[in-house]
Amino acid sequence: MVWRQARGLLQRVVLLLQSLYTYLVRLRNSTGFLLFHKLQSQRSCQNMANRSADMSSWLCKSTSPSDVQLYVGGVPFTLNTELLAAKSNILASLIKDKPQEELSHFLRDFPANPETFELVARFCHGYKVHLSTENAVPLSCLAHYLGMTETHSKNNLLGKVLSFFEQKVLPSWNETIKAFQTTENILQQAMELGLVDACIESIISKALTNPCLLGDPIKKMHVDDSEDEDDVYRPNARRRLFALDWKSEDLTTLSLQLYEPIMHEMSQRGVPSEYVAASLCNYIKKWVFPSPTGVGEMSIYKRKSQKEILEAVERLLPHVRGLLPCTLLFEMLQFAIVLEASSNCRNGFEMRIGKQLDQATAKDLLIPSQGYAREVQYDIECVRRILKHFYANYAASNISGLIAVAELIEEFLAEVASDIDLKVETFTALSEMSVAATLGTHRSSDGLYKAIDIYLNKHRHLTESEREEVCQLLDCQKMSVEACEHAAKNERLPIRVVVQVLFVGQLQLRDTILKEIQGSDDKAREDEEVEEGCGEEEMRTEVEKMSKKVMELERECYMMKKEIESGCSSLGVKKGKSNLWREMKRKFGCISGMHNCNCQVKKKKVHPKNVV
Repeated sequence: MVWRQARGLLQRVVLLLQSLYTYLVRLRNSTGFLLFHKLQSQRSCQNMANRSADMSSWLCKSTSPSDVQLYVGGVPFTLNTELLAAKSNILASLIKDKPQEELSHFLRDFPANPETFELVARFCHGYKVHLSTENAVPLSCLAHYLGMTETHSKNNLLGKVLSFFEQKVLPSWNETIKAFQTTENILQQAMELGLVDACIESIISKALTNPCLLGDPIKKMHVDDSEDEDDVYRPNARRRLFALDWKSEDLTTLSLQLYEPIMHEMSQRGVPSEYVAASLCNYIKKWVFPSPTGVGEMSIYKRKSQKEILEAVERLLPHVRGLLPCTLLFEMLQFAIVLEASSNCRNGFEMRIGKQLDQATAKDLLIPSQGYAREVQYDIECVRRILKHFYANYAASNISGLIAVAELIEEFLAEVASDIDLKVETFTALSEMSVAATLGTHRSSDGLYKAIDIYLNKHRHLTESEREEVCQLLDCQKMSVEACEHAAKNERLPIRVVVQVLFVGQLQLRDTILKEIQGSDDKAREDEEVEEGCGEEEMRTEVEKMSKKVMELERECYMMKKEIESGCSSLGVKKGKSNLWREMKRKFGCISGMHNCNCQVKKKKVHPKNVV
């Protein structure tokens, strides 16, 4: 009984399989399946041959007189003219008026690629077309070019793609930027269709709502220990807490021809300057700064591309002080010089640096000279132009910025003073700009003295008059005690300067003694109030000793002053100079050479590099 049931079930299964086989055979022979099979076979063939010119057509060749063969990007497509004419107004007119051989290259004037045209062919033959962000723009342009509009045929391709673009692409920041990138090769056609303006409008509206999409503002490149933590930029805590998981697409991925107009429009539409500057900074870091090879080894094409990007960033960068760190602006300027950017570009960076020069460091000013005929190691003229921009634009009520720049120039002078090719007039010109900025202040001259000492040490061939010219701006009265001690023993200084230093040293010593006397008088007065009559004789004796010492110093100062006013006319010959030194050593109690001088000033020996 069981055996019979099993045999009957097996017979039914066999009959079912036979029916299924018959159905599959009929399906295979049907036109739709053959067309689908041909399409799949052709696509596979195209992928294997990388769309080469000798690949087989999108559809297998047909002997039907209604078929036409078109070439797109060197790839042949054999298509049915009736199906094409039903969807494309342009193709319908061409097929009607022109022979097939003329139609084979009708797309040569349009920059369509085989992948995009394959989607058009699939749509014309009734197959479903997969729309995406990457193919929406090129497919829209090709459909528009072929006249695949609603007026020619209902539910046509152009309307479907534009609807997808409007509903799926434009509402998203990331998708809009991806679609905008695809307009680069068909920019003119995309502009005519309005797709470029739509992308720009979508991106700008989102940037106005949320500027952080452009990147975080660059407040500080690094944090110093001396800086207040409140001055350092940190992302908003709420923004960090509710940050989305997805990463926003970066505008810096766009090519320059797409990036420049959109950033220009952002500046015009009121996107905050700090966010615009942040995006520009990231763009130049991505496309200009990272150079694995030297600039000299760069290809001409890449060098030209980087130059164009640098000039565009300078044009787009807002003229607002403090948007970018001074160090970054100097880096941009150096690349502009090396890449031989336009004079407007270089001047633009110099002006921006000049507005915030008080934030720079001496290392920033060390701009290497360019060219084969360079006379000095560093570009001194560039630094002078930047200084002029700073003084012309300085409008602060306090002088802290002026003092900071004056100290900066002194540090810069100390750095470049060792350049053997640095001329005296160039050195003195920079010194004048540093000193003139802080006239009337009580700022120390130690920084200038340090630079002068380094310069004289490296330029020992200078004459006495040239050394006096280098030292003409040095104010000995504003030098510290340590600097005066070092200068008094410095054989590189002109005699006149050394005499002035000694005179100032004596005046400082006199002031110190007077202060001590005044302090002693005040103390004595207090002691008298506590204990009258105690030590009165001793105090009187001490005061008399101090008074005699002061009178002696005044007499010496008077003699030195007369000697200075005489102009040191007797210093013309070496013998007279030696006699003067001997006389000076005698007056100040020196018993040996200049370096072993036992004067009344302090004996502490200070190296010029340690002078502050």
